Amino acid sequence: MWWCIPHVDGEYVARMEDVLDLYSEAPDSERPLVCFDETPVQLIGEVRQPIPAKPGQRECYDYEYRRNGTVNLFVTFDPHRGWRNVKITDRRAAVDYAHCMRELVDVHYPDAACIRVVQDNLSIHKPGALYQAFAPAEARRILRRLEFHFTPKHASWLNMNRVRDQRAAAPVSRPPHRRSQTAPKRDRSMATAAKQSTRPHQMDVHNRQSPRQTRPRISNHRQRVKITVMNH
Repeated sequence: MWWCIPHVDGEYVARMEDVLDLYSEAPDSERPLVCFDETPVQLIGEVRQPIPAKPGQRECYDYEYRRNGTVNLFVTFDPHRGWRNVKITDRRAAVDYAHCMRELVDVHYPDAACIRVVQDNLSIHKPGALYQAFAPAEARRILRRLEFHFTPKHASWLNMNRVRDQRAAAPVSRPPHRRSQTAPKRDRSMATAAKQSTRPHQMDVHNRQSPRQTRPRISNHRQRVKITVMNH
């Protein structure tokens, strides 16, 4: 996997070290660690009805498909528990992000003192998003339970959700043509299998050197392999 990094400076390294420190810490039920990310998904459906499989014959389906619009997936992943949650929304707006944060606090980790959230630098990933969605008192209540940690710019690969994005969202985001999906409602139902998966496909969170194998150095002559640095 190759990543193009326009510029590596002290801020880049500081954020990287902060995230790596989190990954190397022992699990703490009072202060759980989650990785949060989102991805757009195209909904597709069949133009011609597939012929079901039967003994001695595979399922037959046509390569042509119908576009049924798009949805957004908000994916939350707990690397210590090997747990993830997939929420499907019609859009990716600040208000939708705010509701995900409230669910994180009130539904998924109601007993945690502080939830540490690793996320990238998308414009909606800000405390102000909660004030757009809720009354000030409610927004403040939620934010008191959250601690945000941001990956460096152009380094979303440090978010474990990015490491496992394709596998985490595969039942929804890359449905094969042979599955008949004639409406978004049908696609949404497919998230059930992905919502509470416990398959631990994460990097070794206790081995600090594992994710640092590809960490870039500030000095250009010490750039590590698998990192392409573009100086402008």
